[in-house]
Amino acid sequence: MLIFKIFRSDEWTALRAQGETTGAPIDVTDGYVHFSTATQACETAARHFAGERDLQLLAVDAEALGDDLKWEVSRGGALFPHLYRTLRLSDVVWAQPLPLVDGVHQFPAGLENANT
Repeated sequence: MLIFKIFRSDEWTALRAQGETTGAPIDVTDGYVHFSTATQACETAARHFAGERDLQLLAVDAEALGDDLKWEVSRGGALFPHLYRTLRLSDVVWAQPLPLVDGVHQFPAGLENANT
């Protein structure tokens, strides 16, 4: 199952340069790296990245993270994936731009099927 992380361009650049990251400022504050499932990613973008340009959508294989990934209750009582270690560049299956068009982030076609 793929899970997703949205990074600003400077956060993505830092991950590529350093090979690992403790995440965005909110991740550092909370003590884990926040992820979303395919069905949660659009709402995450709308809530936490509204109007932001130059974002990157990263896909990570949840199973490959092992016991460092915990599923915890968050927004609306839903389970969200949280990574309790650094995110490594080698964890990233793919990354691509998340463009903003008319105020709405444009997710890849078929993302809703990424969990299958």
